[in-house]
Amino acid sequence: MKRAVSISLGSSQRDKKVVIKLKDQDIEVERIGTDGDVERATRLFGELDGKVDAFGVGGVDLYLRLDQREYPLHAALKLVRDVKKTPLCDGRGLKQTLERRVFTLLKPQLGELHFKQGFVPVAVDRPGLAQAVSEVADRTIFGDLMVALGVPIPIYDIPAFKRIARVMLPVVSHFPMDMIFYGSSGEIHKPKYVKYFAGSDLIAGDFLFMRKYMPENLSGKTVVTNTTTEENVQLLKERGVSTVITTTPRFDGRSFGTNMMEAALTAYAGKGRRLTDEELNELIDLLEIKPSVIHL
Repeated sequence: MKRAVSISLGSSQRDKKVVIKLKDQDIEVERIGTDGDVERATRLFGELDGKVDAFGVGGVDLYLRLDQREYPLHAALKLVRDVKKTPLCDGRGLKQTLERRVFTLLKPQLGELHFKQGFVPVAVDRPGLAQAVSEVADRTIFGDLMVALGVPIPIYDIPAFKRIARVMLPVVSHFPMDMIFYGSSGEIHKPKYVKYFAGSDLIAGDFLFMRKYMPENLSGKTVVTNTTTEENVQLLKERGVSTVITTTPRFDGRSFGTNMMEAALTAYAGKGRRLTDEELNELIDLLEIKPSVIHL
């Protein structure tokens, strides 16, 4: 049986191991959270190198993509410095393929979707989803400056987001670990930037960024996210969300992060390297990988 392991800086409370079937292959997928322990995560990558078929890197990105360019996050790359054999997947491939196609893949199930306003709390780590949201919403607001950097300035539309990203990413590339680690302590933080959540009928992006500031009332809204546990879905239901779309499929009540799912597809392909966008898109179609929809 092939094995894909995601080693995450996030909370161990979100750990999960399950065997999934892709066509005729069983793949064991496992998430191991290290509770922010950088040394432990680094050690685990080194110890398991060559012993598993693919690594997922969770809680942090190794590279951020903008159009055809990738910007390395140097602090994150130190985590995997001892990995020499096993392919490394931080999810940026699926963020550019599966998430870019999320609404297209949902058409047979949900038809043509249209929203008045989309709010993406942080778009820089999910450019494919950001583009997808902008195509189904009359107006899109990106909260990168607010949520990620604490600068209370919203960004409107994709061209403006890209202009700012081109300036910021070379700087972000050199941020220390405590500025690029998402964090996933499980705590619910104080609502902030409420008017952007309240004024949007579509909220999309990483669940941890979303949860950090989301208000008590999200009645009638559609949320597009991933890496959700059953408890996370229950929280969104309590807040009044009408529909939850996870960009990755759900297995045993849990949707894994793009890094874990990309590692599973990489293990399935057996090429001993990361897959290209073209190869990922081919596998998405071949294996009928689709987002999941939960009506609350």
